[in-house]
Amino acid sequence: DPVTGDYTEAIQFQCLDRGGVRVFEGINFMSRNPVMTDGEMKAMHQRAKDAGMYPFGASEEQMHMVARRGEDEPKIDNSWQQMWHAIGVDKVLELLAESIEDGGR
Repeated sequence: DPVTGDYTEAIQFQCLDRGGVRVFEGINFMSRNPVMTDGEMKAMHQRAKDAGMYPFGASEEQMHMVARRGEDEPKIDNSWQQMWHAIGVDKVLELLAESIEDGGR
């Protein structure tokens, strides 16, 4: 935001190599706005292109938009969430997040 200096959008590039072979590439456009205009989306694509991300899947033709849940919608609690909670995945993710936040100390 030019007025506050806060980030309102981010482009995240993920890449995973195993044994010298790239097994995953992912690019995420993220925004604090629940709905982005076509112009805002095009600007994100242009920033990704300028940053050299197009060969890795950042073009409009290579990406898809994931629908965002409304803030007032009820919490999702289906069989997958119940299973993850039962085997403790949520706790592992919390520990991982804490580790990342404290720099892995």
